[in-house]
Amino acid sequence: MSLFVWPESNREFVAGVVPPEDIDSAWYFVFCRGEILLRLDADEQFMPLTHQDWPLLEGHDHVSHYMGRLGDKHCFAVEMSTIEEETAPLSGLFGRTDNLMFSMVGRAVQIVDWYRAHKYCGRCGAPNLTHDRDRAMICERCGIHAYPRLSPSIIVLIHRDDQVLLARNRRFPEGRYSTLAGFVEPGESVEETLIREVNEEVGVDVGHLAYQGSQSWPFPNSLMLGFHAEYAGGDIVCQDDEIADAAWFSLEELPNIPGRYAISRWLIDGYLSTKGVVI
Repeated sequence: MSLFVWPESNREFVAGVVPPEDIDSAWYFVFCRGEILLRLDADEQFMPLTHQDWPLLEGHDHVSHYMGRLGDKHCFAVEMSTIEEETAPLSGLFGRTDNLMFSMVGRAVQIVDWYRAHKYCGRCGAPNLTHDRDRAMICERCGIHAYPRLSPSIIVLIHRDDQVLLARNRRFPEGRYSTLAGFVEPGESVEETLIREVNEEVGVDVGHLAYQGSQSWPFPNSLMLGFHAEYAGGDIVCQDDEIADAAWFSLEELPNIPGRYAISRWLIDGYLSTKGVVI
């Protein structure tokens, strides 16, 4: 059972593949060369293009994918071949959008990436066609259906009493610490992955795994499965090629940690709340 209230989700979203014939209200999540078209409102918060904005881009070569409906907004993921307006990597949206909108952007970019990567059959090389009802690409020559694929991974906050174990990945900005994470290997359960990854990355053992929730993480196509785990023994020994540093931190004296857009922060905040600590 989750120990805390999960942040807002996209539970209002109704997925779809085929757009309705009449659309009078829509959002367009527009990408070019892997970056998103950056439109900000008066509060410097990201907003997708609207149905009224779309004519501004109709002259450009593009591919559009219907995603479904969020409330009264029909949502599209769009890839442009060229674009004159400002674009930004997805990380440029951190602090500029809420969790709901970020989840929609993540859904959109994964659909765009999937389509780009599956224009040709991975078995025989023949051109693929889009399925008329499902989110799939079909090879007419050998019959393979290519659906969007996710890479499941675990992410875990290790705790002991009033301390948590946080680590700094070698790719992180200087001074940034976070929870541990790793991808599920073929044949593993997520619990086996968690125990293996923690031992590989920081050398300690854990127990009493408690699943907390999940987050789609579009960098590029991960599904993060979040856990809390109790420290069970061992000294910290960092994996040289991946972990720059790891240490135990008091709940009252945490280092620089990720923002509230990330599941790593949700896991930290959730444990803090069980101890009556608010940051």
